[in-house]
Amino acid sequence: MADRQDGALLVQLAQWSTSIGLQAATRTILADDFDPGSASPEDEAVSTVLAFGETVGTLTKNGLIDTGLVLDWLWVSGLWDRVGPAAVKAREKHGVPQLYENMEALAAQQK
Repeated sequence: MADRQDGALLVQLAQWSTSIGLQAATRTILADDFDPGSASPEDEAVSTVLAFGETVGTLTKNGLIDTGLVLDWLWVSGLWDRVGPAAVKAREKHGVPQLYENMEALAAQQK
């Protein structure tokens, strides 16, 4: 169950999301002409969404913010559907299967 600390952290995450341009990045990856299959993890919008999603996923995984509150706030599964293929490319390129695993796990909880 979420408490006031969770709410305060959520507000801080919302502020951080604004400072890193998450709204613009989200508009880009949700646009009709965005192709998840050809997206690269180096694309600015993709890397912004992945970095934010991995941070939030890490916080929820470690019990530092309530998962239910986060999933009420963010459409993580929809974002993952758009940037997940690029995350897989990054994993293969760097040989690190753990890259972005926390965002992926959080998205799976929302489906």
